Amino acid sequence: MYVLCSPCVLNPALRAEGITRQSDLDLFRQVIARCDRFGIGIVPLPCPETLYLGQERKPGTFLERLNTPAFMRLMDRLDEGVNDIIRERGPPLCIIGVNSSPTCGVTSTYYGEEAGRPAKREGRGVFLSRLPEIPAFDVAVFARYRVYLAAPLFSEAERSFNASVARTLGSHLFDVHLPQETGDDCDTRDIREQERLFSVNKTALDTSDFIVAIIDGADADSGTAWEMGYAFARGKPVIALRTDFRRVGHHEQVNLMLEQSAKVVGSVKEVLAALNSPCLKTESR
Repeated sequence: MYVLCSPCVLNPALRAEGITRQSDLDLFRQVIARCDRFGIGIVPLPCPETLYLGQERKPGTFLERLNTPAFMRLMDRLDEGVNDIIRERGPPLCIIGVNSSPTCGVTSTYYGEEAGRPAKREGRGVFLSRLPEIPAFDVAVFARYRVYLAAPLFSEAERSFNASVARTLGSHLFDVHLPQETGDDCDTRDIREQERLFSVNKTALDTSDFIVAIIDGADADSGTAWEMGYAFARGKPVIALRTDFRRVGHHEQVNLMLEQSAKVVGSVKEVLAALNSPCLKTESR
């Protein structure tokens, strides 16, 4: 398994002068960490801008700096090189691009002002647009892969279901913190163990990118509700999984406050879609 990746993720010095922030570097490191964690090979794409304009260059749009026959011929050669890689290695899991880039943007690109349209527009950059059949993810999406799985864990059925969800998330390249695997699985705990479990789980909440919470039952589990509220207050996205068909009212399934602070879904596949799993697009090809 491998990904094609914008080369600046591995070498930020390839980017135009003055545009790289610490938050960008943090995202690049997280992308590399996810690939390392799951044994995903990283194959850097060539950088058309660097090859055409040089490494020391000012930021600019496609229309300002790159809209020339010579640049188009360069992209033709680079495109053929990428297709050679794909023929040799097979299709990649996805492309990891960098939004706003004139060449490697995924959902936004600085194309340039044209016919009354703003310089920044929706869509892929001019290089990634040559590979439309390959799913592409912006670094800010692919870098978010750490999941805290909040759920009741008091019965064998609950623990088995939690473990099954965690395995599925893991198979989709998400690193899952499952409290029942940290020792939170019995009622015979002294105060020091209570404090340890609270600290371990709170730290996992603080460092997670997403919280997936299971809210089945006549009422949501109180510990799960606390974890959801804490995560929401910290500005973290919460995805609530409810497979229970019972409802408490016309406009809510189990709890108004929990549902308004989370995206409620009804299946594990919907959880994966909400998490932007790169494997879903691969499976659909």
